[in-house]
Amino acid sequence: MTTANPVTIPLSGYSARHVLLTVGGAVATVTLNRPERKNPLTFESYDELAQIFRVAARDKSVKAFVVTGAGGNFCSGGDVFEIIKPLTEMGASELLDFTRMTGALVKAMRATPQPIISAIDGVCAGAGAIMAMASDIRIGTPNAKVAFLFNRVGLGGCDMGACAILPRIIGQGRAAELLFTGRSLGGEEAERWGFFNRLATPAAVLNDAQALAGELAAGPTFGNAMTKRMLEMEWAMSVETAIEAEAVAQALCMETEDFARAFRAFADKRKPVFEGN
Repeated sequence: MTTANPVTIPLSGYSARHVLLTVGGAVATVTLNRPERKNPLTFESYDELAQIFRVAARDKSVKAFVVTGAGGNFCSGGDVFEIIKPLTEMGASELLDFTRMTGALVKAMRATPQPIISAIDGVCAGAGAIMAMASDIRIGTPNAKVAFLFNRVGLGGCDMGACAILPRIIGQGRAAELLFTGRSLGGEEAERWGFFNRLATPAAVLNDAQALAGELAAGPTFGNAMTKRMLEMEWAMSVETAIEAEAVAQALCMETEDFARAFRAFADKRKPVFEGN
């Protein structure tokens, strides 16, 4: 019995209503676009963001993502009046539905095969800090202020995977400090701690992120997707198991035409042009 191939949905044809979505070449840029409120999230934008990454997972033409915010800030977290206030009026079942929905955004970001680069300036707080954390690469500015401020609103720091992912980026002790105190992490400190891969000026941060995304998009698509997948999977593996898993993964990469293209380019003393297959 044969099964139908999955339908490829072009992200360029996706009509976003709650965020800005632009696709230029092989790079998609998602802009949180409520600058007058420092780009807070709503129930609708949470859901739409997750849907965008799910669609992208089936779109072979998009090979890298940039996530940013409009107006000099990244994201101030959940909207106080459109999310926080309604949450105080919900029962346990509805609250669990909400927290699972927010976690679904992180799952979608981690599951999409494309590398995700966040360009972060200004406020990056709460769920905004989580979106930055869930990205594969983060470029910040000296003006950035990253805060996992859940405890400051009477909650635990254990939100949307923070206790699992953040320690793997900056270390257990530093993650514990941020999650217990909710304090802001300045841009230069965030770079020293390894949360930001590097810093850029506010004027250049988006361009730098898009340039890096373009560089990754020009690379071997299957290989990049495999790298992202193995970075995720190997958290729960022993070193021995990881080495075997990588042997299988790399053997699959060696079957791609991009691998053969790279050899031919090397033999001809030219730069390889990858085509994603």
